[in-house]
Amino acid sequence: MKIKKNIFLIVPIALCLGFSGDKPSYTIKQVYNYFTSDNLGNTYLVNGEEITKYNASGQLFKKYSNKRFGNITMVDATNALKILLYYKDFQNIVFIDDQLSQNGDLISLENLNYEQTDLVCTSFNNSFWIYNKQNNELVRFNENSLPVAKTGNLKQLLQAEIKPNFMLEQNSYLYLNCPNLGVYVFDIYGTFTKIIGLKNLSWFQVNNNTLFYFKNHQLVSYNSKTFEEKSEEFSDTLIKTVRLEKDKWFIQYHDSLKIYTNTQK
Repeated sequence: MKIKKNIFLIVPIALCLGFSGDKPSYTIKQVYNYFTSDNLGNTYLVNGEEITKYNASGQLFKKYSNKRFGNITMVDATNALKILLYYKDFQNIVFIDDQLSQNGDLISLENLNYEQTDLVCTSFNNSFWIYNKQNNELVRFNENSLPVAKTGNLKQLLQAEIKPNFMLEQNSYLYLNCPNLGVYVFDIYGTFTKIIGLKNLSWFQVNNNTLFYFKNHQLVSYNSKTFEEKSEEFSDTLIKTVRLEKDKWFIQYHDSLKIYTNTQK
């Protein structure tokens, strides 16, 4: 699969997405629940309480698991040197380094008096965000696990019945996905800035002002400033989702992951 380098991850206008005759750079065959990647091209597959790292060449690097905390609910590998693992059942956050060794002490959100935290994601400068369901509030903590920014009760602030299912920080903005309403955007101080009218999303990526998501067998790009939307359809209906990371495409199947690299100069 070849993609024009000058439009990759900017505006996918004429993406060559026909896989017939095109071979992936490598295929990872493993049963897993979900996956993510980092900006160095590494891949992370999660199955229950175990996370497996494959390097940029598709070779198995290492595994990490901690059965005391149950299943890994989510992984944020935005910082390849400090990867966030969230164990929702026990309300615990663990950071691991690029060698998949624990980095710092375990963070118990219950001990921080946030006992109903649904969502967690990485923030800049080794900090992190949480969405606390009990208070309907976003809170950003610094690297010492001290709260440095709060939104207050979002249901009161936004006058909406929010039910977020996903969030991420990119370019100093936090994107909070509420499938029934859209994507709410906040700055790093927790100030609401705007809502992006994309509904019924389960997951997305952000690059500059463009959101990328996979829905109904289509990879869609949506520019939140110009409101321009472009899409490319995948004919393979077995694909579960598609992820982009610099010059790589990650194509998710039930029991494997195919990685395509843009080699066109």
